[in-house]
Amino acid sequence: MDAYSGTQDASVDIEAHPTAKKLLATCQKFFSEIDNLTPGKALEEKLNTEYGPGHPYYEEICSCIRQGLSEGWVANIEIQGPKYRRSKICLPSPETHYCSITTVYMDSEDVFSGQYHVHPYGEINCVVQIDKTAELKGMQGWQGAGWTSPGPGTHHYPQVRGGALVSLFFLPAGRIGYDMKPGMPQPVCV
Repeated sequence: MDAYSGTQDASVDIEAHPTAKKLLATCQKFFSEIDNLTPGKALEEKLNTEYGPGHPYYEEICSCIRQGLSEGWVANIEIQGPKYRRSKICLPSPETHYCSITTVYMDSEDVFSGQYHVHPYGEINCVVQIDKTAELKGMQGWQGAGWTSPGPGTHHYPQVRGGALVSLFFLPAGRIGYDMKPGMPQPVCV
């Protein structure tokens, strides 16, 4: 069982998938550039301005995720059927600046809500559109191609609308919790 989600351990064998190895190398370079920046509204703005669509890291990440989806190692464990799946790429390590890397595939024309959760240390999401109309809801609103970055202590339902996407998310120290309830107050950082 996966300690943070209660689902099967879905770790990807990086060595067996050259595209996964390429994704991990790209993420490691990206982490070295954003090291010591705290997830939240300011980081989300920075990522969308400086690392959004058109940036080599963003484009490489999207290419690897789309290829990995077709190869079958991205988001290959069903959470709630084939339209809501997840896979763990790697656990926190010195090479990833102590962030875990996970993929979540969500597909819905209408608004679909996943598992309610809290980000003790925040979260960084790279939104990889499979359908050009798909959007992920972040703490600052709906986001198509680009990034969301909920701050430390924030909690929400991951939500998608307008089609399929993959959220490639990075968790500092791999921290995520499922003990918050909808309606509880958000931290000041929102």
